[in-house]
Amino acid sequence: MTIKEIQSSTKEMLTPSDIAEVLGCAPYNINVQVKQDIADGVNSFGFPISKIGCRVRIPRRAFLRFMLGDEEESK
Repeated sequence: MTIKEIQSSTKEMLTPSDIAEVLGCAPYNINVQVKQDIADGVNSFGFPISKIGCRVRIPRRAFLRFMLGDEEESK
């Protein structure tokens, strides 16, 4: 998905596949980093990430705030 598609999406939670294109990496890399972050007790992303079982979810609004900053607040 592009940032415009994410903005117009009605999904409240995104997947690594949804945000990978915007971040310029593969969804697999996001999943690996989340697993490593959990093991290390850190969050190396600038937005919250939830892991439920083996599934990773990202709150859409928080992701957009991170990517767009104040620009998203004005929409």
